[in-house]
Amino acid sequence: MNRRERYGQFTDEELLLRLGAGETEVTEYLLDKYKALVKRQARTLYLIGGENDDLIQEGMIGLFKAIRGFRAEKEGSFYTFAELCITRQMYTAVQASKRKKHAPLNSYVSLDEEPQILTEQNPEALVIDQEDREDRYNQIHRRLSDMEKLVLELYLEGKTYGQIGAVIGKNEKAVDNTMQRLRKKLDKKR
Repeated sequence: MNRRERYGQFTDEELLLRLGAGETEVTEYLLDKYKALVKRQARTLYLIGGENDDLIQEGMIGLFKAIRGFRAEKEGSFYTFAELCITRQMYTAVQASKRKKHAPLNSYVSLDEEPQILTEQNPEALVIDQEDREDRYNQIHRRLSDMEKLVLELYLEGKTYGQIGAVIGKNEKAVDNTMQRLRKKLDKKR
């Protein structure tokens, strides 16, 4: 029996109660169910230096947070809450791209070579530098699993290993292991 057949008869709120009771497959079902909503929301926004897939990923992170954070006694329907979390996560990514929130990641982590310091500040050099940073960010982005991307995003937001673990449903040791894998991937030179 596939997930759709198994969980399609329940409301989202009932599914979240089942998730709270330990049915972890509910998370995957809800992620699949709401992926179309994430894609629809992603089409309405533009991420500087990113692609639509980047926004979809941000939306999926927002959806994941909604699944983990929904409280029936506080929120109305899960759909409304999920839509809000997805939109906020995407909007935060767009705003971060505008203020260059990930500049340290783009500027200081090189997968191919030692960072070069630009001494010329002409417009052409600045554009080339920006493209190089975007290329490095995209290379990093492609190397990471979805879980590693989520952990990195939460880490860049300043969350502790314990807080990250609470969001992703893992213990601090699992978060530490993910960070170690992440660091190794970022240190690789191809």
